[in-house]
Amino acid sequence: MTLPQAVQTDGYQDVDLERWVQEPAKNTNRTQFGRDRARVLHSSALRRLGAKTQVVAPDTDDFVRTRLTHSLEVAQVGRELGNALGCDPDVVDAACLSHDLGHPPFGHNGETALNDIAHAIGGFEGNAQTLRLLTRLEPKIVAPDGTPAGLNLTRASLDAACKYPWSMADAPLVNGRRTTKFGAYEDDLPVFRWLRDGAPDGRSCIEAQVMDLSDDISYSVHDVEDAIVAGHVQLKWLDNPDQRARVVGYTQQWYLPGTDAAAIDAALARLEATPVWVRESDGSRRSMAALKDMTSQLIGRFCNSALAATRAVYGPQRLTRYAAEIVLPEETALEIAVMKGLATTFVITTGQRQPLYERQREVLAALVAQLAATGDRHLDPMFAADWRAAGDDDQRLRVVIDQVASLTDASALALHERLVGPVPSLW
Repeated sequence: MTLPQAVQTDGYQDVDLERWVQEPAKNTNRTQFGRDRARVLHSSALRRLGAKTQVVAPDTDDFVRTRLTHSLEVAQVGRELGNALGCDPDVVDAACLSHDLGHPPFGHNGETALNDIAHAIGGFEGNAQTLRLLTRLEPKIVAPDGTPAGLNLTRASLDAACKYPWSMADAPLVNGRRTTKFGAYEDDLPVFRWLRDGAPDGRSCIEAQVMDLSDDISYSVHDVEDAIVAGHVQLKWLDNPDQRARVVGYTQQWYLPGTDAAAIDAALARLEATPVWVRESDGSRRSMAALKDMTSQLIGRFCNSALAATRAVYGPQRLTRYAAEIVLPEETALEIAVMKGLATTFVITTGQRQPLYERQREVLAALVAQLAATGDRHLDPMFAADWRAAGDDDQRLRVVIDQVASLTDASALALHERLVGPVPSLW
């Protein structure tokens, strides 16, 4: 059967469909953006997220979310929100599935550890590592000169996956301080400049903004759900003034510096006043259903607020690329931040987790040191080839960082046991 050539997508230009490495035309009933989504969905990097920590380690509880299940949930939220705004749903879906690909073992704690180790060579940043995976490390397309091109996604999909559209050197000031978040390492700037060709400096396309908001909404709600199910918190604890003050304080410190505590407390009160707020869960099927309804209703509340506010500014037309920006009402932004603050208070910052975080950082530091000292001997074949092609010690260290970042939690521990020695139980 002969299928038609991949069709163009309404609302996007030919330049948006270009790829870093030109590919021969294919007979397919999919759009170019549908091909992008399929490439991410079938990537080994996405599969590995199934064994990487979201907040709680994936092998400690059958219920908690992994990076993979989180990414799938973000993609579902983002696809529907983006479609309602007129974005191509496959562009948003591909970006949402991609957004955490660069995260190393042990979640944000692992990211911090690798950033410290890689400080002299430009640091480590999960979003910059995502771009590196999509455009270099993930095996799919190789240029005619033998240079790897990663998944070789279209310009629109790569740009949509770029949460922080700047390099470390060009990072903007946030609250008077230069942000440590960035989207591209120095040696990935050629492809970064290509994907950003014609884009306003420092501004994300609306598809990337949908991805970013969907990520915030998803993990703010789901992390609280996971914390309740795991027994870390009951929402009735917020009746205690000391516990409530802790939540407000962490929300202010971590997510809303400069915001008045009273405004944060008012946002928490608005959430408590919703009819779906689950003050106490006993693990029964009825209470679990109520908890699931709460997460669903809060996601809808936050998405509908952004959708209505954005449509109020831009009207009903299709919104793609740089034709518009997401409008998020301040009250909704405060409510999302409060949900993040709940998980931060009762899971991330609890004292019993600090020794765990320290041990995880030690594992990654020991792995990098051992691999860097043994050349290409213990590297996977792809990374061993990168190591041999590297021109200096900085490039070789970056290859080692790439290898370690690709590991899952379990494979990092197994490699440590093989190369360094047994690791005392982390849990």
